[in-house]
Amino acid sequence: MAPLEDETEGKMNSLDKMLSVLNGFNEDNLMIDVAQAAELSGSSRASAYRYLQALTRSGLLTPASGGSYVIGSRVIELEMLKRENDPLLRAARYLIRYYADCMGMNIMLCSYYGDKVLCADNAWPDHSIPEIYKPGRSMPIFKGAMAKVILANLSPSQLKSIHSWNAERIRESGLGETLEEFLARMAEIRSAGVTITQGEVVDGLVGIAAPIRDGEERVLGSVVFVLSIEHFNSLERDALAQEIRHIASEIEHGILRASKFAATAPIAAARPRRVPVYRG
Repeated sequence: MAPLEDETEGKMNSLDKMLSVLNGFNEDNLMIDVAQAAELSGSSRASAYRYLQALTRSGLLTPASGGSYVIGSRVIELEMLKRENDPLLRAARYLIRYYADCMGMNIMLCSYYGDKVLCADNAWPDHSIPEIYKPGRSMPIFKGAMAKVILANLSPSQLKSIHSWNAERIRESGLGETLEEFLARMAEIRSAGVTITQGEVVDGLVGIAAPIRDGEERVLGSVVFVLSIEHFNSLERDALAQEIRHIASEIEHGILRASKFAATAPIAAARPRRVPVYRG
């Protein structure tokens, strides 16, 4: 779910072009060469080579065989810093594993980054369900309980901005034919405090999600039960909804407690990009 380039920003500068090379990496493409870098950045091969060299010096890329480049050591170091020090991850890490083990149910933690929703962590005791979403994998922004419950807890002005640039995607996702319908649907989810979806992201699976907010009621992410439709139908729907809200509340309390003693700045809620156009 990578964002499209903001239409109001015009042409990319050289730094934008260099960083756009990193967009070429995904689960199906783990190496970049000069030709690909030139295409990704819209630059000449000479410029693309300079971008690759600069990214290599920074540690974001590492040279590989055949003139290709792979993800560098600095990315791994940054990921470790994020994993060990992010307040949301720290507050949720042991809680989701505790409840997953007690309930025998898969739990996923999602983070909102303004232009995408990512799986931040998971606890996956039920191996009858493939571990579809692993930490770092992006998810659809308009489908699935994990994303919908985050969207619903954005401010009306943020939702209006998102709708203005994604009206067709929102209609296709069944979230409203008009802005008014979209806002009403989001208000309904927000009021319920939990949302349940079936088969929206993966056939045969149910997601039951609750939002995670900061001390100022700004949404940081969501926590989600992931189970089969058969398992879901054998359980009490209201009890599951109450349990996921309880887990979200415990995570929120953990974030607040940690912020009182944190040596670093407290966690900040992400904001949608100025012109947030989403795809994939």
